Amino acid sequence: MPTSPEPKLSRRSLLAATGAAGALAAGSGPAAGAERHCGGERLRTGFDRLAATGYRLLDEQRVGVVTNPTGITADVRHIVDVMHADDRVNLTAVFGPEHGFRGTAQAGGSEGRYDDPATGLPVFDTYQKSGRELAGIFTESGVDTVVFDIQDVGARFYTYIWTLYDCMVAAVLAGKRIVVLDRPNPVTGLKAYGPVLDKAYATFVGREPIAQAHGMTVAELARLFNAEFVPEAAGKGVELETVEMSGWRRGDFYDATGLPWVPPSPNMPTPDTALVYSGTCLFEATNLSEGRGTTRPFELLGAEGIDRRWAEAANALGLPGVRFREAYFAPTFSKFQGKTIGGVQLHVHDREAYDPVRTGIGLLVTAKRVWSGFAWRQDNWIDKLTGSSAVRTMIDAGADTDEVTGAWQERLEAFRSVRRKYLRYR
Repeated sequence: MPTSPEPKLSRRSLLAATGAAGALAAGSGPAAGAERHCGGERLRTGFDRLAATGYRLLDEQRVGVVTNPTGITADVRHIVDVMHADDRVNLTAVFGPEHGFRGTAQAGGSEGRYDDPATGLPVFDTYQKSGRELAGIFTESGVDTVVFDIQDVGARFYTYIWTLYDCMVAAVLAGKRIVVLDRPNPVTGLKAYGPVLDKAYATFVGREPIAQAHGMTVAELARLFNAEFVPEAAGKGVELETVEMSGWRRGDFYDATGLPWVPPSPNMPTPDTALVYSGTCLFEATNLSEGRGTTRPFELLGAEGIDRRWAEAANALGLPGVRFREAYFAPTFSKFQGKTIGGVQLHVHDREAYDPVRTGIGLLVTAKRVWSGFAWRQDNWIDKLTGSSAVRTMIDAGADTDEVTGAWQERLEAFRSVRRKYLRYR
């Protein structure tokens, strides 16, 4: 995850703001949650707050849930198991994204249609389904309300947010309602970084023009999608409810939440992976290993023929908050499977100063300069990940890190201005 592209969607101006997003709902009252590491305030996820109301938002509704293994309570029970056992909610279906509801599939895969052995509920496959096809699945399932609860990692090309977007569009077409249960952005929600997608490059790793590292929670994104993008795709906004967290602040990294970490996908084993992912996933679009098949995916990068010169060149950039160590490793699968290769390991020492996308660009620039074997994937996948051809063509022309990152600043500032309207936490 990311995965292969899908057909393009119609153009919509990033700045064409419409009216308010759908209705906002937040449950209240006591609920199980994790103690924060700072201040002692209890963090409650959107699900915790919904459950504390007795599922009031779901009264008299047949409910389907879009989720995966990250949809858990603070005591690590899965929300589907909890809701299925509670007669206050009429849970009738589950919808699985990339990697599947129970998380058994690798990148670019899903679990298909089956009945869940634990609950007997029908599980429908949403992966790479959108528009009328996905609307037909919602209709077939018989649900009235689609609940979304998945842990995101803050990168535009992490496909779960586009599953959310596709579900919102399909819910309009099928006459269904969407309820989004919020969870933390694990790398904070303070800033947005990186290039903004050009709609000419829209795929399942980027449907609409948001920044590469968006700095939002899924509920905030849902509100933005519903006001800025869904009406163009579906003719109007979806009937939307969002259940926010309590006790989360924008500057909180995941380890400040006290919540258990469940890998959102097989190659996202820790919050440290999420911290670097929005920059180093760009190496998926090259002939270098992005660390899949190692214990540190997206933190280890390399290829045959690379030596200490790459770490030296990367450190010479003086990128804030990060240092690079000469590293050698042998991936157990994916690129260079079973071969010992050379490269770098990222070591983030100052998370507040660290810019993941600038770091990714600096690593691409230096890799190309020190290793004669550097090549992009033949399908120009880098254009889909970065949202245009600019990064690829500028690096090929010899641009340095400052020149490449400077090229997107105007559009990034425009996105930041739009984004500000939909932020719900301090």
